Order: sequence, then C-alpha cells, then structure tokens
Amino acid sequence: MIDRYITHISRLLLCLIFISCFFACSQFSSKRGAIGFHNLSARYNAYFMAEQDLLNAEYEMKKAFKEDYNQILPILLPMDSILSLPVKPQLENAVKKASIVAEKHQNSKWLDNSYIVLGKARLYMGEWPDGLEALRYVYANGRDENDKNDALILLMRAYIVQKDFSNALGVAEYLSQQALDKNSTRDFYLTKAYLHQQNGEYLTSVAILEETFPMLSKSTETARIHFAAAQMYDRLGQYALANKHYKSVQKNTPDYNLGFYSSMNSLQNEVVLNPERDLSSVGFEKMLRDRKNDDLKDKIYFTMGLLAEHRKQIPEAIDYLQKAASASKGTNTQQKAYTYLQLARINYEALENFEKSKSYYDSALIILPEEAPEYRLVADRKKALDDFVTQYMLVNMEDSLQNLAKMNPAALDNYIDNIIETQEKARVEEQRKAREEMEMAQNATSRSTPNPMMNGNERRWELYDPALVNQGKIEFKRTWGNRPLEDDWRRSSRQLKTLAAGSPDNPLDSAEVPVASSDSIMKKGSREWNELHDTMKQSVPLTEAQLAESQKKKEDALYNLGKIYRFDLKEPHRSIATFERILADFPNTQHKDEIYYLLYLTYDEGNSNKLAWKDKLLKEYPTSTYARLVSKSPDAAGNATAIGTNPVKEYEAAYKLYLDGNYSKALDDIEQNLPAYKGGPMEDKFALLRVFIIGKVRGKEAYAQAIEEFMRLYPSSVYLPRLKEMQELNSVSMGER
Repeated sequence: MIDRYITHISRLLLCLIFISCFFACSQFSSKRGAIGFHNLSARYNAYFMAEQDLLNAEYEMKKAFKEDYNQILPILLPMDSILSLPVKPQLENAVKKASIVAEKHQNSKWLDNSYIVLGKARLYMGEWPDGLEALRYVYANGRDENDKNDALILLMRAYIVQKDFSNALGVAEYLSQQALDKNSTRDFYLTKAYLHQQNGEYLTSVAILEETFPMLSKSTETARIHFAAAQMYDRLGQYALANKHYKSVQKNTPDYNLGFYSSMNSLQNEVVLNPERDLSSVGFEKMLRDRKNDDLKDKIYFTMGLLAEHRKQIPEAIDYLQKAASASKGTNTQQKAYTYLQLARINYEALENFEKSKSYYDSALIILPEEAPEYRLVADRKKALDDFVTQYMLVNMEDSLQNLAKMNPAALDNYIDNIIETQEKARVEEQRKAREEMEMAQNATSRSTPNPMMNGNERRWELYDPALVNQGKIEFKRTWGNRPLEDDWRRSSRQLKTLAAGSPDNPLDSAEVPVASSDSIMKKGSREWNELHDTMKQSVPLTEAQLAESQKKKEDALYNLGKIYRFDLKEPHRSIATFERILADFPNTQHKDEIYYLLYLTYDEGNSNKLAWKDKLLKEYPTSTYARLVSKSPDAAGNATAIGTNPVKEYEAAYKLYLDGNYSKALDDIEQNLPAYKGGPMEDKFALLRVFIIGKVRGKEAYAQAIEEFMRLYPSSVYLPRLKEMQELNSVSMGER
C-alpha cells in the first residue's frame, strides 16, 4: 500500500516537473533557460537544415548557370525562377524549415536569420511579394542590427533584379550610413557594384570593386568578379587596367572556360595596345593547336576576326569570322550567333552588301536566345533590313532595266542572248553533275549490304535508297527545271517575277523563265530560245508607258528607303542623301512636302539646312499638314520632351476631347505632338483622328484634302478601306452642294 502511494506521488511530481519545464521553455518566455533552449533548438535543428538546403540549392544553380562570355558577366548570380526549377524541392524545404523557427521559436536569436533564409529562398523561386515581405519584416522588427543590415542588402539585390534602381539606390544610401561588420561590408560593396553595373554605370561599378577586392579571399568566384571588372574596363576603353584584372583571374583558380576567355581577351587587348604587333606572334596559333581548345576554336577565330577588323583588314576579318562559324560545334550556338552578328555588321557597314548582311541577321536571329540582351535590337534591325533590301534591290533593278532600255536594239538582243547562253551552260553542267552523283550512289548501293528495312523480295522504300533519290531529283529537274522552294510552284498562270528573281548586275536573270527539259544545250534561233528571249525582253521598259511605270517604282522605292534610313536604321546622313536624290531625280514628286518636312526633322539643331528646308516647306506648301506641324511644334523633331512617351494615354486624351466636342483643342494637341508618333505603331491612328476632327472644324474641302493626304501617307494602313468610304461619301456630299 505504501509502495503504491509512493509510486503515485512520484508520477505526480514528474508531471509537475514536466509542466513547469514546458511553461518555462515557452517560446514567448523571456527567462534565460527558455531562451537558451529555443536558441539551441532553432540553430541546430530548423535553421541549420534550412541554411544547408539553401546553400546546396545555390551551389546547384551556380553550376547550371551558363555564362555568356560575350556579355559582361553579372557580378552576382541572377535570381531567376527558371534557373531555380531543378532545385525547387530544396528551396521549398528551406522555406518549410525556416518557417519552423518563426512558428515555434519566437524568442530565439536565430529568428531574424531564418526570415532572411525564407525570404531569399522565395525570391529564388520567383515569389517576389512574399520574399520582399520577409526581408522587410526583418528590417522593421529585427533585434540584431547586423541581421537587419543583411536583410537590407538582400532587399537591395532584389530591387536590382527587378530593375527598380530608384528603390535600390535608396536602400544603398541608408546602408552607407550604417556601421557594417566585415562580411556585411563586403556583401554591400558587391551589391552596390552590381547595382551600378546593371544600370550601365561601369566606371562607378569598377571603382567600388577596386575597394572590394582586398576583402575577397582567393576563389573561383573572386576570379569571376575580376573577369567582370576587366570586361567593364574594356567597355570604358581602359585596356591596360582590363589586362591587370584578366591576369588576376589566372591567380584565383578559375575554371577552364573562365581562364581561357580571360587569356583570349588579354591577348586581344595586347594587340590593341600594340598596333604594330603581328597577329601571328600573339599566341593564337598555339591556342588553335592545343587539343584542349577544340571546342573553343570558334572563339579564337572570332577574336582574330575582331582584331583584323580593328586594323581595317576587312577580307581577313571575314575569313576569320567564317572560320569561326564553321568551327562552332554541338550546342555552342551562342558564339555562332555573335559571329553571324559580326559578319552582318561588317557586310552592312564596311562592304554595303546589304542582302548578305540581311541573311546573316536572319541566321543570327534563329539561334540567338530570346533572353539575350541583343535579341530585340537584332529582331528590329532584321525586320528593317527585310524592308530595306526589298526597296534597295528594287531601286537598283529599275536603274539596271532603264540602262538596258537605253541600249540600241541590236546590242540589247545580243545582251539577252548572252544571258540565255550562260544559263543554258550552267543548266547542262548541273545536270551532268547530278547524273554523276546518281551513278556514284548506284555503285555504292550495289556494294552495300541489304537494308534492314527490306524483307525478302519486298520493294525498297525510295527514301532509303540514295540512287533513287538522286534519280528522282534529275527527273524533277528535267520536267520542271530548277525551281525555288515556294508554294504553288506548278501554276502555269503565275505572273513573271523577273525583278524579284534577278539581280542588279543581271536584271534579266530569273528563275521564273521557261527551262528546257533536255540535257543538250538549247540552240540559238530555236522556238524555245526565241520564246525565252521575248519573255526576258518584256521586262525592259522600252515604251514611254513602261518607262514611266519604272520611274514611279524607283521613286517610291527611294522614298521608302529614305524613311527606313531615318526611322528604322537610325542613319540620318544616308536618309538625307536619299531624300535629296529624290528631289534631284524627281523634281515633281508627290512626296515633296513630306520630304521637305523629313529633311527639316533630320538635320541637327543649329544646321543652316534645317531652317532652309523649313522655309521651303512654308513657302511652297503653306496650307499642308507638315507646314502646320513645323509652325506649331515646340520640338518638331520629337526628340526632347515627354511627348509620345505614352501614346495610348495621349490618344485617349485627344479622343476624349473629340467626344466632348472640344475639337480645336484636340486638333492642336494632335498636330503639335504628331512628330513624336512618327514611325510608331499608332501614327496612323492619330492621323485618322485628325481627319475626323478636320471634318468638324475646317469644312468639306479641307476634309477631302486630309483624306487624300492620309491615303497617300499610309497606303498600308488597316484604316484605308474606311478612309475610302469616307472619301466617297464626302464626294457625294460636295457634288450635291
């Protein structure tokens, strides 16, 4: 009985001890024992595991991140939710475990650190509102000043990633006034340098990095930051300082690629700094022979091409760049894209081979990643060059055809006969080569082993037999000729496309002319020869009507070229030369008032020609739209003010004035601001609203003139059918009057 009583008392005491310990260790208790318990549990349980998960995820993301050494390396690893997808489970675990500290260890000194881990993991996953909220919580409620500063440094980095440079600078200004410990100072300097780098302020960025390097230990990451600093010095034209940091890369255990690119860039700078140095003595040949560089030969040739171009050795530069394109292997398409871009630029600027430049831009755009910084610029330039090459070739084609028209009839006939003879020889030679290829394929097939796709005496599928494939090609050419890849190629009723298929050097060379089907050369004087001769001759503008049509095509193409130079390619000097050529060759051009206006816009402020073109416009076309524009606009070039910064809102504002009946104010706003919309996607929409308003305030004759101007200036506008209906209705109304 006594034993049972003692046992009962013991159990009661144990319960009381447990209850007292439980309440003493409450996460809301301020007692030393409770705090010590929660500090221990938080640090070596939840927080430790959360931090390890985050560190492991960061390590994997760094390994997976593909550096683009043609671009300036970002000082800090980008916070990219796509990059974090493979490690999302680890990041989610970090969030889950860090949350335990917030839920169960409120009085722990590791609470702030856990919120920082939680916020950082959420930022990596792209959960920006939750991540930013966690970091702001630490700043507002943190107990440790160092933790609050670390949270602010991470918050600044998040603002930079979001391109919110204003808020990032505000945080940086606050942190610069705080007493930071050694690690926080290092992280703050790196983040501040990252801020200025991403904002394009390279001089400020490298100045901060110079103060940071003494704080960095020897590591691959330090080598990478030295490389980024060297690249920024390159952009600033300070090649000697850049080389100093490229050499520092080699002293900080870089990986192979980083070491290779630092050596390449350093060699490139040495040649720039020593113009007399021979490229063969720099060390490129040795690097090409090194088997470890087999996958990097494209970069070596690319660098040699850049240096050759720097020395104005254009043929050598093109040769090196073409070797670079050929040397690109496997998945290394990024370097190939930059090689194509360089070839496109050289062909455009140095050689003025616009068609080849366009082809290289096409090739670059296919393989250039959409997230690349140049992608949008390349896409816009490619689109501009598509239109440019069409107009440019049209001008040259009409020039060539008009020159042919000036030849005497006998010389023209001989010229056409020479073209036909050359085409015939090329056709027969091509068929001979195709026959030889077929015979070689047949011989190879006869010696080869049976195809596994064949069973017994079953017929072999043609696409497995190269001999049959070649035979099919030859039969196709015999029947249809050498056809381009296009839709509806068998239609016999299509119009002749000589201008599209020919070239300025040989404007009658066309893939659309009839082709003889025999293997023998077509004889001069035969029926086929004469038919082909007559077909090609039809393209030459021999009559006055044909010559007038050719001149009109040339005039319109030059006009389009001038606008492409001005608005798309941003080449004002070529735009001016083209517009002045139109005025010289076509003094009665229907585009004269607009050309005067565009010349006025294109010349720089202070140039006497600018005012001269304005005076001509006001004198010869005082009532035109363009005369009103140059008279009213305080900044007719559309270069300076906030005009045109938000065309959608500005259109809505003008349209509201129109609906409210405030026509004069709406018209003044549109005519004053229209230059800012020039070349933009909403230009014709503003012009259409202007037509409506003119109909309200200036009468039917001005309304008719405004409609005609719109139809002439915007021939491809989606609103053109509507304008034609308006024109018909206005004509009927004026007739009734």
